[in-house]
Amino acid sequence: MIRFGLRLAVAGGREALTRLLVIAAAVAIGSGLLLTTLAGVNAVDAQLTRYASIYPHASTTGAADKLWWSTRDDYFHGEQIIRIDVAATGSTAPVPAGVPTTPGPGEFYVSPALRDLFAAQPADQLADRYPGRELGTVGPSGLTSPDTLLAIVGGTPASVGKLPNARQVDDIGDTPALPETTVDLILGVVAGGLLFPVLIFIGTATRLSAARREQRFAAMRLVGATPRQISLVAAVEAGLAAVVGTAVGFGLFYAFRDPLAGIPFTGMPFFPGDMSLTGLDVLLVALGVPAGAALAAQISLRRVRISPLGVTRRVTPRPPRAYRLIPMVLGVAVLVFAISFRPATSDGQAAVFLPGLLLIMAGLVFAGPWLTMVGARVMARYANRPATLIAARRLADNPKAGFRAISGIMLALFVTSVAVGVITTIVDERGPAPLGSTDAGTVTTVFDEKTTAAPDTLLAELRAISGVSSATAIREAPDINTGGEGGVIACADLPDAYGRCAEGASVIEVPLGLSRWEESASPATVWTAVPLTLDELRRLPVVAVVVGTDGSTAAIERTRTLLEIAYPTFWVGPNVPGDFESDFANTLRGWEQLANVVIIASLALGGCSLAVSVIGGLTERRRPFSLLRLSGAPVRVLRRVVALESAVPMLAVTAVAIGMGLLAAHLFLRAQMGYTLVAPPPRFAVIVVVGLAACLGVIASTMPLLERVTGPETARSE
Repeated sequence: MIRFGLRLAVAGGREALTRLLVIAAAVAIGSGLLLTTLAGVNAVDAQLTRYASIYPHASTTGAADKLWWSTRDDYFHGEQIIRIDVAATGSTAPVPAGVPTTPGPGEFYVSPALRDLFAAQPADQLADRYPGRELGTVGPSGLTSPDTLLAIVGGTPASVGKLPNARQVDDIGDTPALPETTVDLILGVVAGGLLFPVLIFIGTATRLSAARREQRFAAMRLVGATPRQISLVAAVEAGLAAVVGTAVGFGLFYAFRDPLAGIPFTGMPFFPGDMSLTGLDVLLVALGVPAGAALAAQISLRRVRISPLGVTRRVTPRPPRAYRLIPMVLGVAVLVFAISFRPATSDGQAAVFLPGLLLIMAGLVFAGPWLTMVGARVMARYANRPATLIAARRLADNPKAGFRAISGIMLALFVTSVAVGVITTIVDERGPAPLGSTDAGTVTTVFDEKTTAAPDTLLAELRAISGVSSATAIREAPDINTGGEGGVIACADLPDAYGRCAEGASVIEVPLGLSRWEESASPATVWTAVPLTLDELRRLPVVAVVVGTDGSTAAIERTRTLLEIAYPTFWVGPNVPGDFESDFANTLRGWEQLANVVIIASLALGGCSLAVSVIGGLTERRRPFSLLRLSGAPVRVLRRVVALESAVPMLAVTAVAIGMGLLAAHLFLRAQMGYTLVAPPPRFAVIVVVGLAACLGVIASTMPLLERVTGPETARSE
């Protein structure tokens, strides 16, 4: 029977060969996307693990030789530069990831991207910040991305030990910076949002011409074939197409892996090696896709096994029941339960939220046929045209087939609603993530140490830079009532654009924070005098240096370089407004990027599933449509029938998918963060409208096929 099944698939005529090639092509696209999804999850996990090597944990053992480590942030024209200062305490101290040896005093390694930046910029704007001898470049194992700007600078244990956040480490390690279960939760939701549409697409492809195969297998049953033989032949046919498609899918993945790695899915590109597959991933796709295709083929032949005459007579299947809503309701109940009982550990949270969200997604797919049937009955009740009535009756006759065409679209809308709802609410609660900018022309350095001084020679060098208009040292005044948030400066150092001093004042009080100073400053501002002499002022420690420039890149970066050379123990490099971005802002951008990937990929996969389903439906129903044409039905009526059969279920489930997505987002936010869902912005409506319009375009693109496959010759008896 296996040989017979292969012969039917390959030598069963032009129609069988065309069906085999179409199914193989669709499975190739689906399996390629499935491999890309799995590789993308592995890449994100690898990226997070390497990020942890930049911020290793302090030593917890009594190892003799340790490595002094200090990670600090620097900036160049709004781009973050990670600077790692290291010093080995002995020959057995660990070596930073990505470099062959630990650099010594006066030596450093740089990432390839930072070396290119050195070569492209004048030395006094960037390279002079890293004096000494460059030993080479940092390898991929020490970088989160090919675009990472990173420098590993050597020093002595005494010098590095005095730097901010200095610590001794005895193992660089590969523990992710985020809790492993938190990463699993994020990646699990992302993978689920992508895998569901991919699997639906593959399942839809393997069911192409299912009705035609049912009739052929029913005829075989009538001439004596057993149900087991029919199942084996069907599995061989579907499995052969799936094996060919899966093999092509592997080829597509490896052909496009390098370009895909360059796409910044998380806000920064991957190394090509990050987009790798584990042995389990390969087995899952190589064996799972053909097995799933064979299983789908057997499931589609349930009626053939039970009653071959029932298929030839086209017996109407039983209508779906309301019990299909149960899984979706259970998923909502899980998230509601999490509001009052939120697990304290990351393991517990992952065990609650991830199954709850995935259960809702599975529940939507399971409940889809019932929702389609309800929509079809409503349409039939109010139908006043032949096309509407025919479409409604056909949908009500087999709502499962009608929903199958748009199941991918429904999941795409659900994932879109969850992503947009969560991101919008977080941004509203915590404020938008600031973007690095050098439009403002003020450079500021704030010091943690209170023994800092600002020599007159330094201020003179700063003022001598082309484009610098002022250089002001803000000093601490502990005896002045500034609430710990103010400082004092000499009246002569006040820039003209920031206002004027009070009458007779030689020392004035200004806010310490740069943003507060700029908000208060204007040409009309009069600054309060402080009862200090200039000599007393000069003896006070410097808490900040503020330099005004014309906003040019050269002036800003030369100022920054000079300040870093003068104060090598900076915590965050001298910055301009917008340079500094919180960890939350960076994380939020990664979420937004991942959400965009899920939205675009889900809608694209949903559109592909819709196209395959519509084409398959036209092929299977060409004889009934041909008979309708012979009976006098115009082609435009048939076009309306096809459009309504896809559009009505799609619109019926759109409201449910969006509503469930926003509800899931609200419950997740309430349980995890205590936030209340904020209404999505207008762009969300634009995404939905554009997505639905694209789906309608997919349906319209199949209409030319309708006229070609419903000619009079198709109506002949077979």
